[in-house]
This record gives sequence, structure tokens and C-alpha cells, in this order.
Amino acid sequence: MECGVSLKSKGGMCVSEGRSVFITFASFMTDFPLVWSPSRRIPLTPGCRYSVRVSPQMANRIVDSARSILNKFIPDIYIYTDHMKGVNSGKSPGFGLSLVAETTNGTFLSAELASNPQGQGAAVLPEDLGRNCAKLLLEEIYRGGCVDSTNQSLALLLMTLGQQDVSKVLLGPLSPYTIEFLRHLKSFFQIMFKIETKPCGEELKGGDKVLMTCVGIGFSNLSKTLK
Repeated sequence: MECGVSLKSKGGMCVSEGRSVFITFASFMTDFPLVWSPSRRIPLTPGCRYSVRVSPQMANRIVDSARSILNKFIPDIYIYTDHMKGVNSGKSPGFGLSLVAETTNGTFLSAELASNPQGQGAAVLPEDLGRNCAKLLLEEIYRGGCVDSTNQSLALLLMTLGQQDVSKVLLGPLSPYTIEFLRHLKSFFQIMFKIETKPCGEELKGGDKVLMTCVGIGFSNLSKTLK
């Protein structure tokens, strides 16, 4: 299944001032069964550092600190710039970093950190944010699997809503949020997953993995016209 997605954001770092994010993508009738297996090699690590109503030098400091950690493992690191200013930048300043590790078979593992909104919480140094975000990405790589810990629940939801066929996905250690999400899936859809533990070894590096298997409920998009 191929689906183009466009994303557009507007506003500052603080949600209370009316920040908005627009996501546009094509609709489809049914979801397809998922069978995901990870790759052990990560040849590329792209990323994006963003800043709003602050000096562009702030973002450069984030990149340098993140590279000081990641360049010890891989040289191919591309961190792009997204500096917003003017009317569309809102009124609240801030900065952040989003990193993605891409494997040889198209699996993406991500990590993201952002500064606290002005007047909320302690101030964050750009150097600390860059280093901490890089360490979070390394932790996600160690956990492994086909989906990072933040998006485990999304993968399980797609498997649940998919066609009435077997779907499988290999995940790293389940997060507390994912465990609670599995309880919700059982309550709402009466669906249970087969959970198999896969200890680390020659084939699976890093932390212990979990193979999740289920049969989808065959949910259909009723708003999509049949032709």
C-alpha cells in the first residue's frame, strides 16, 4: 500500500497559543495484513532540528552535540534545518530535535526531544537537548524491533483493524503504555495477541524482542465509495 502524506504546521512551541498541525493523506477501504521483520544494519541516520523565534545558532549547537554522540557509531548523519520566523512562528520561542535511524529494509526508529515552553519548567540548554536526544535514539536502536517504543501501539492498532488474516510484528520490550493499550484492544475489539518472547542472540541483537501475532477484525472504511 502506497499513500502520500503531507504535513504542515503553524504556530509557536506553546500549545495554548493555538499551534496547529495539518496532516493530509489519501483514504483507503481496508488495512492490509502486516508482516514486519527488522534488519540488523543501520546505514543511515537522518534528522531534523527545528527552532522557533530563537537565534539560528541555538539549532547549530543542538546538531554539534548530537553528532558528538552519534558519530562514534556511524558517519552518515544528516540533520536538516527548519528555522521558523515571522508571522507563522507564533509568539512562544523554543527549539527541538527529531532523529530517525533507518535500517537496510526500510524500518524506522525515531526519538524526539523539545525544549520546555517559555515559563513552563526548567530551561534546557541546546547541548543537553542534543546529547539526550541522541542517547534516546541509541536506546531505541538497542531495544530494536520494527517499531520504536513510542509507536508500538499504532502498529498494534493497524494489525487489529486489518483484514481477517494473520499479522505479525517484531517489537522491542513493550512499554507500559503499550501494555495498557493491549488491554483496551481486548475491551473494545475482543481481540487478543499471541505474544512470543525472542531472546537476543546471533540473529537478534540488543534487548529481548517480542513477536506479536493476531488476526485482524476486517474493519472497513464506510465513508469510502465502492466502485
